[in-house]
Amino acid sequence: METLSPPIITSTVSIPCSNSSVLVRSHGLSSLILRKPRSPAANPSLISSRSSFTRASAVEHGKTSVSIDLSDPNWKRKYEREFEERFSIPHITDVFPDAEAIRSTFCLKMRSPTEDFVGGYPSDEEWHGYINNNDRVLLKVISYSSPTSAGAECIDSDCSWVEQWIHRAGPREKIYFRPEQVKAAIITCGGLCPGLNDVIRHIVITLEIYGVKNIVGIPFGYKGFSDKDLTEMPLSRKVVQNIHLSGGSLLGVSRGGPSVSEIVDSMEERGINMLFVLGGNGTHAGANAIHDECRKRKMKVAVVGVPKTIDNDILHMDKTFGFDTAVEEAQRAINSAYIEAHSAYHGIGIVKLMGRNSGFIAMQASLASGQVDICLIPEVPFNIHGPNGVLKHLKYLIETKGSAVICVAEGAGQNLLEKTNAKDASGNTILGDFGVHIQQETKKYFKEVSMPVDVKYIDPTYMIRAVRANASDGILCTVLGQNAVHGAFAGYSGITVGIINTHYAYLPIPEVIAYPKSVDPNSRMWHRCLTSTGQPDFI
Repeated sequence: METLSPPIITSTVSIPCSNSSVLVRSHGLSSLILRKPRSPAANPSLISSRSSFTRASAVEHGKTSVSIDLSDPNWKRKYEREFEERFSIPHITDVFPDAEAIRSTFCLKMRSPTEDFVGGYPSDEEWHGYINNNDRVLLKVISYSSPTSAGAECIDSDCSWVEQWIHRAGPREKIYFRPEQVKAAIITCGGLCPGLNDVIRHIVITLEIYGVKNIVGIPFGYKGFSDKDLTEMPLSRKVVQNIHLSGGSLLGVSRGGPSVSEIVDSMEERGINMLFVLGGNGTHAGANAIHDECRKRKMKVAVVGVPKTIDNDILHMDKTFGFDTAVEEAQRAINSAYIEAHSAYHGIGIVKLMGRNSGFIAMQASLASGQVDICLIPEVPFNIHGPNGVLKHLKYLIETKGSAVICVAEGAGQNLLEKTNAKDASGNTILGDFGVHIQQETKKYFKEVSMPVDVKYIDPTYMIRAVRANASDGILCTVLGQNAVHGAFAGYSGITVGIINTHYAYLPIPEVIAYPKSVDPNSRMWHRCLTSTGQPDFI
């Protein structure tokens, strides 16, 4: 479904001439560049949207560029106001200003729903379990004192502290949908990921606590909206009670699908007024397009996303569900590679893990295992051959240790492979298999230097993503599912829910799909990984 692939939000920021220098931290590079002010005659600097500086600058969903005049004594307050506007979340009342707000039917003081939903769940005393609409979560919690601090993200040369607040997730005291009038639908898109069933389960359970009785699952992602052979799956607590005990998705997954217009047409026909979308960047782009189309048609519909990417590459969030499980499962593959390598004469174990654009799984798995000698990720360039190449260091490891383990992310080293224009159904470029490539190059190199090696290659991708969620992800999925429902009933739409600085928050979808989150090579976590592996620069 090409129309639902994630847009690249290009946001250039004009920096007027001033006496202040402007710090730019380039996305994906370890270098820090301190840009000096130009002369008054020069044109303002234009900075790529992929820099941390630009992402911090106030841009209204990529539609307008905003000038930040650092010589203005009030620039910080202006920036904070612009940030607040960017991260404001759409609400039903934006389109329906007269929408009626009723007392919430979600109250844990009394768990048995009544037939009459107008009064909600009666309670003899006030319940203090609601979130105030003005509650906020701080997006950034580190105040950097210097642009040269590891992982520093600065707006000005003094690294001034700027507050960035986003909406806290949770149940509200007033809701904008009557449970008896709700038809809620759930879809899961993209590839499999540990925790999908956990999220489905708790969306259904929470909907039922609100009093919703009409809950359906749309089979096989967006495709289920158009394929006449695919019928809705009625969902209830009884149906989903034990689905979290197995991996995969009860509803099935697929990539691609019909156009946005066809999807919204189908929603109108089915009477769906709450849609919960579980997926990654492309799926969220689709959810946002559906939200926009529903607004355009003046439909009172809440569209809420739950970020699903095993790669952990969604912006702003601490982590996405399935990631912890993937790192834990990757330990088995790495340990197997280590045992194979350690037990062989001149053994080399190569493990390829997931990570199209981001090397979080490879980095964290390498750090956790303590058995990896070389970790290769997409964000850090490297050479295979040459005096500073991977193979030269591998030869050193064999000579000194007698064995070695290499962990590679699937998106690493793509510049070293033959380019392909092939795309999958989601519009993603089909990557070359770098794991196989480095396996072949390793065998070829050691044959040329007349050193016998025993190379074992392990690709556990499908084994990892098909398992059930571990305890950590199970908790994350539970809370994400609950908060997705709370957000929908509170009248929010075009939002996604995530964990940020250990707290759960709502964000507008455009802000999390601008581009994939990636490992910062100047971050402390990558430095920790390098300390653990002991690998040098391969350039």
